[in-house]
Amino acid sequence: MFGRSLYAVFAVVALAATACGGGQESYASVVDKAKNDKKLVIGVKSDQPGLGLRTPDGSFTGFDIEVAKYVAKELGVETKDITFKETVSANREAFLQQGQVDMVVATYSITDARKQKVSFAGPYFVAGQALLVRADDAKLTGPDTLNGKKLCSVAGSTPAQKVKTEYAKEVQLQEERTYSACVDRVLGGQLDAITTDNVILAGYAAQHAGKLKVVGEPFSTEKYGIGLKKDDTAGRKAINDALTKMFSDGSWKKALESSVGASGFPVPAAPQLERY
Repeated sequence: MFGRSLYAVFAVVALAATACGGGQESYASVVDKAKNDKKLVIGVKSDQPGLGLRTPDGSFTGFDIEVAKYVAKELGVETKDITFKETVSANREAFLQQGQVDMVVATYSITDARKQKVSFAGPYFVAGQALLVRADDAKLTGPDTLNGKKLCSVAGSTPAQKVKTEYAKEVQLQEERTYSACVDRVLGGQLDAITTDNVILAGYAAQHAGKLKVVGEPFSTEKYGIGLKKDDTAGRKAINDALTKMFSDGSWKKALESSVGASGFPVPAAPQLERY
């Protein structure tokens, strides 16, 4: 009798734990999560001016944040019911796979390697790789001028390795956890340049006006997607529908002009969505 009662208690506890597991693991799609809970946890960057930046009061601002808010609203979730969770380049796939976030809107380039682990909606923006250097540096003008120099990028991203493989085999690669850490080291003179997407670098150049500058023509194509758990077909379709509406009703352009436009970055036309 005692054994059966104890088994029943364990069963109830296990069931409760499953039901309260949180994250997206309880739902087949982010669409179901939004519909049933009316809440979402969205992974964003916290140190990228104009894109995803945590303010002193703890809130988040930037173009990625505005895209996330718009998409969430179209899925039925109000801004007040969004929890923004800081992500870095190295943990975006893990956060989605573990259910720590329901989607990722964090300058997240769509690549074939990443599509093996997660799904993407979008793209909602197309950027290109460039370099950020000190404003008084006249020698660094593009990736082919980096031989013998110290180049910074972040863990979990591929721009620095692309430079070494395709442009400057003798460049010295340095890896930091965040781009803001790279910025500090370039400003301090320990490193010579940072490479990542031009729209990200433009934000840092504006933040440190007169001290940093973006150089060179873009030398890659980076399509920013909204990351979802693997094979969330319903979520991908719903988010693509939301992005289509954002492009057509003027909200996308307005969000870009009010956030990234302040850095002097030219506002492009809305991209073409890709159907995966």
